[in-house]
Amino acid sequence: MRARIFAEENRRWWTLGALSVALFMIMLDNTIVNVALPAIKRDLNIGVSELEWTVAAYALTFAVLLLSGGKLGDLLGRRLIFTIGLFVFTVSSLLCGLSVNAPELIAARAVQGVGAALMMPATLSIITATFAARERGTAIGIWAGVSASALAIGPLLGGVITEHLSWNWIFYVNVPIGALAVLASILVIPESRDTSREQRLDVPGLVSSGVGLLALVYALIEGRHYGWASGRILGLFVVAALALVVFVLLERHQKIPMLDLSLFRSGTFAGANLVAILVTLAMFGIFFFFPIYMQVYRGWSPIQAGAALLPWTLMVVVFAPIAGRLSDRVGSRWLMAAGMTVVAGCCLILSTVGVHSSFWHMLPGFVLGGVGMSFVMTPMSAAAMGAAPIDKAGVASGVLNTFRQVGVALGIAVMGAILANREAAALHAGADAPHAFVHGLTFGMRVSAAICLGAAIAAALLVRQYRHADQLRPAADVA
Repeated sequence: MRARIFAEENRRWWTLGALSVALFMIMLDNTIVNVALPAIKRDLNIGVSELEWTVAAYALTFAVLLLSGGKLGDLLGRRLIFTIGLFVFTVSSLLCGLSVNAPELIAARAVQGVGAALMMPATLSIITATFAARERGTAIGIWAGVSASALAIGPLLGGVITEHLSWNWIFYVNVPIGALAVLASILVIPESRDTSREQRLDVPGLVSSGVGLLALVYALIEGRHYGWASGRILGLFVVAALALVVFVLLERHQKIPMLDLSLFRSGTFAGANLVAILVTLAMFGIFFFFPIYMQVYRGWSPIQAGAALLPWTLMVVVFAPIAGRLSDRVGSRWLMAAGMTVVAGCCLILSTVGVHSSFWHMLPGFVLGGVGMSFVMTPMSAAAMGAAPIDKAGVASGVLNTFRQVGVALGIAVMGAILANREAAALHAGADAPHAFVHGLTFGMRVSAAICLGAAIAAALLVRQYRHADQLRPAADVA
């Protein structure tokens, strides 16, 4: 009997290990690719819009399918969907590394996002189903720590791999790790599903939201190529608006909607998700374009560019737990408002860079960005989870993660559109390529600062007190 109990206890922790490895790969892909973008551009001879699609395609499929991935796990079995997602992610990573042109890479990245969307919701669901309440907090803490660690080392690891191997290896490294994780998931993760209520996929909601987001991002990224007043781009904006309106109407009347709109009756929940989109929009505008600036126009190596971003992510690792404890004591409202104001300060500092700016010029901005993000992300998660009823905690977590991924895609598309517009204007006025790019970049940073200040005002106006003791910990939604 004791031997069996001991074996079951060991299996739980082996399960956590397998989930953590998979989560590490997902979160690493959020930051490791950005440092390799100039090398990808040079090697595949592609433009900035194709680079934007390389990141946005992953974020789009991740965002659109995330809620459906959670539903599939509840319906068909969480281990099954997790393992399928892990297999898809691993195979698509191989295809990313083997890509020889932009369409192949973008398509493989989109499939990677599908795998991540199947895996991500299952990781937390399996932990909740596997661990008893007395151990669940420890397990979720490890889960969150792995996520933060992956984000922290992503830029530097991406730089090391790109410089000493090639950009292809930032994808190849996922293959042996993913293969081992697939085997471990089959052997050690117990199967579970939700049998407590009716489960079904919201296919109309999935299609309408996917069409709306794809049309919007496509219009923002390709507007510079076809012209903002062209019939194609204007038509895409119309399609995006109509599809998203249809999505909202469908979700209001679906018996089991993909997106539970009743959650947004809470100003706190709505405010937290609005901040989630805006903060990731600002963050990924920086994380995408500054590695290009550093390497293409400053002549830094991939390792130097990755190391330059490390202070930002290290600040998140250090201060996020502090922000979590403070949010338990004083609530999230003013922490979020202050954090977004600090991120706005980061953007303003970065808006002063020039063609010859040094790392020391950018360092205060990166430090402020990391500190500000820390005092936004964890309190934001606490506010969203605290404002949701306990029986909808899983849905609330999925919605928040979805809004963050939408922010990633929009951040790259919106900042890319602004940068391209200002860069083209500077070139037309006679500036050379480096000065034109920097003009567009700094203008985009000023817009980001305004967006962050808007998010700070939204947090102050919408977020209110929420319950503490009877809610899931904010660590369940870190990073």
